[in-house]
Amino acid sequence: MNNRLYGNLIFELSQEGRKGYSLPKNNFGEYKVPETMRRKEDAQLPECDEMTVVRHYTNLSANNFGVDNGFYPLGSCTMKYNPKINEEMAALPQFASLHPLQPAETVQGAEAVCTLLCRSLCELTGLYAFTLKPFAGAHGELTGLMVIKGYHESRHDDARKLVIVPDSAHGTNPASAAVCGLEIVEVKSLSDGTVDVDALRELIAAHGQEIAAMMMTNPNTLGLFERQIPVIEKMVHEAGGLMYYDGANLNPMLGAARPGDMGFDVMHINLHKTFSTPHGGGGPGAGPVGVRKGLESFFPEVSPYHGNFAVAMRAYAYILSLGREHIKEVGPLATLNANYIKESLKDVYELPIDGLCKHEFVFDGLKDKSTGVTTMDVAKRLLDYGYHAPTIYFPLLFHESLMIEPTENESKETIDGFIQVMRQIALEAKENPDEVKSAPHLTPIGRVDDVLAAKHPIVTYKQLVNDKD
Repeated sequence: MNNRLYGNLIFELSQEGRKGYSLPKNNFGEYKVPETMRRKEDAQLPECDEMTVVRHYTNLSANNFGVDNGFYPLGSCTMKYNPKINEEMAALPQFASLHPLQPAETVQGAEAVCTLLCRSLCELTGLYAFTLKPFAGAHGELTGLMVIKGYHESRHDDARKLVIVPDSAHGTNPASAAVCGLEIVEVKSLSDGTVDVDALRELIAAHGQEIAAMMMTNPNTLGLFERQIPVIEKMVHEAGGLMYYDGANLNPMLGAARPGDMGFDVMHINLHKTFSTPHGGGGPGAGPVGVRKGLESFFPEVSPYHGNFAVAMRAYAYILSLGREHIKEVGPLATLNANYIKESLKDVYELPIDGLCKHEFVFDGLKDKSTGVTTMDVAKRLLDYGYHAPTIYFPLLFHESLMIEPTENESKETIDGFIQVMRQIALEAKENPDEVKSAPHLTPIGRVDDVLAAKHPIVTYKQLVNDKD
């Protein structure tokens, strides 16, 4: 079997007696391991020479897709380009070699970076104070809701347990509220994808004294700017609630608008998304939380440290590189790229909500439904053309959702290439739908059974051996 193409497990490459290491002479003496701590049987470790190990992991890495490989159509969510100078700054030994338990007087440079980053985030968002302690976006949501809960409890307003969440919200919003001990009440969207203000008014009238906050993602998950924010924040504030800004989609707002100026009291920023640390594959992340003046005393101790410091380093380097004048171009360019793709494809892909979008937009599958080609099929076929698939089947407002979100970094040539491939797939769906339905054809493995993988995952080599037996 060709390891480069098929990616054998390292255990499958093992040959008894082979070694890829040599241990130095033992200068520490012999120490007996207590019987209770000893293994009952030898660890099942692969036995490979160094060349096999190097080739194995190098070949596996070549099968990974990253923003350095090509265009990532869900860039502002997961894989925005990270300028290499930011990596260099984060890797400086004066920062990378620090330990969080060092004496404070020995880490004043790192403390200064954190302080200056917080000041920059305040300026960019219009809020008064930030904490860098949260380790991820969802952790930031929880932290922000803890601020809101603490605020109401300080006023002995213990009945406020409800958090209003639009039906277009990220799934982490209701989850974070539940973890914080709060309850969710959903408000519907209009046909244009924005919050139904009349429905919100009725909801507030019914639950006014119980409302703790309203969480809004802006632009929302359809990539639409919520134009009624001034009306909404007034209604919520008059009812005694606070406004929470989910900053996961902050990228198109940079240089265009500030949540603090819109009347939001608390927000988190997915620092890794907007400020240059790609986190595809699960990490790393950072979720700084900002508040208006008067709420900073309610920051909880969610971590003893400044979150993921390397992410903060990259973010501050990114902000300094762009500067006050060029960071204003981020939002408008991201918006331009998204609208260009949308307008170039809406004749062959179903656009349920027309009009100006921000950083992202959502198609409802192919326009021609008679082919039977689904959004899943389109996503799989994209892999054959060397593109990572965009977000699919989210948001849940449409049956065949296909969310595309480029970033400001992508060139017109790159975007034109993606548009051409998307149009080619639409043509294939008409002329040879089976080719699309059976994709991918050119990847190391074909289409997997997602349900089987989720219900019966094989996570250890030992289990794999037993299954073969």
